[in-house]
Amino acid sequence: MDAIISPAHHPLRGTLTVPPDKAICHRAVLLAAAAEGETDIRPWPSAEDCQRTLHLVQQLGVSVAASPEAARIRGAGPEGLRAPGPDLFCGESGTTLRLAAGLLAGQPFSARLTAGPSLSRRPMRRIVEPLTRMGARIEAAASAETGEEMRPPLTVHGRRPLRALRYELPVASAQVKSAILLAGVWADGPTTVIEPQATRDHTERMLRHYGARVRREGRAVTVEPSPLRSPGPLVLPGDFSSAAFLLVAAACVPGSRMTLQGVGLNPTRIRLLEILQRMGAAVRWTVTEASWEPRGTVELEAGPLQGLVLEAADVPGLIDELPILMVAAACARGTTRLQGLGELRVKETDRVRSMVVALGRLGLRIRLGAAEGVELEGGRLRGAVVDSAGDHRTAMSLAVAGLVADGATTVRGVECVAKSFPEFFDFLRRAAGSPTVKTVDKG
Repeated sequence: MDAIISPAHHPLRGTLTVPPDKAICHRAVLLAAAAEGETDIRPWPSAEDCQRTLHLVQQLGVSVAASPEAARIRGAGPEGLRAPGPDLFCGESGTTLRLAAGLLAGQPFSARLTAGPSLSRRPMRRIVEPLTRMGARIEAAASAETGEEMRPPLTVHGRRPLRALRYELPVASAQVKSAILLAGVWADGPTTVIEPQATRDHTERMLRHYGARVRREGRAVTVEPSPLRSPGPLVLPGDFSSAAFLLVAAACVPGSRMTLQGVGLNPTRIRLLEILQRMGAAVRWTVTEASWEPRGTVELEAGPLQGLVLEAADVPGLIDELPILMVAAACARGTTRLQGLGELRVKETDRVRSMVVALGRLGLRIRLGAAEGVELEGGRLRGAVVDSAGDHRTAMSLAVAGLVADGATTVRGVECVAKSFPEFFDFLRRAAGSPTVKTVDKG
């Protein structure tokens, strides 16, 4: 499927509620499966990745009643998960695979995690090594390129109890941290993860919400072996990473004003709001509910944007938002330098290269710099045919770029958007006007 984006001739306006948070949903489902009691998760995301996680826990013997609005999970309890018959297929969801590996490491059976073509190329040594040190035995495929890096499929031979671990992450990664913390629930003592930089803390918050004992001391997060109990109904906040595309679209189209309601405002996720303020947009956010996950309202008014320098230490706080931040930089005056983007190169695709190539075709002066960095000069974009490279965040970012380009922009392969935000083009039509945004089947 292709998206054809015409320039936005009018400011973007609207008050919208984005779909529920995908990252939080994964964690809620996995912990609900292993907990005692029944958990009702709503509103239920339509993102493909969340369906993968839900199906995975069903294959582990967990009772699930799902509808388009909610998923009701009857937890199996600490002894109730069962060895699956067929492989556990994770599709292209790296969060499903890595977090499930942590959960399975502490189970007294073996399970095989398989993946789609893109995820099968992504590095897994980063979780295999710490989980192996905890006592699980994990078999992985070798990389076709080097023979050294480990790739899916992963066969996890679990052990209970696991050995408690104190582990310093070589690279800041919320998925790796989460895999270790989930395994730590079944360890024989406290398990500690030390981060080089703070990453999103949804797993820690969710573990606490399910009754686990979790503490943070500086860069170290520790979980103690704990029985998990359902907290009852869980209402998911709106997904900030989905909101980011709409906020940057409003920031780039002159005169725009956008209000997003019920969006997650976890402090570890909203670095983009501070960046957009620094660049010149008028951004206000208000926490209206500060329970297990804060949520509230974000209001943005467009203003003249200015380029900036982003240091490597800033990256973990906006790892999912970096592609759309490149679009904001394209609309800004002056030079923007983004440093430390190495983690962006091992996502569904090499997002750095896919964005550099596509924005270059749209007329932007952009180049790969030293130390995993990108340098770009803000300027006028011109419509062109660009490719999503099969990556949902690249596809949505390029669609937003099309709103401010001269002439029509065609983004190839936008069916990948269903992975995280199937409603994206409908939202963009509502904000920008339906003649501006069209999707067509390539037939």
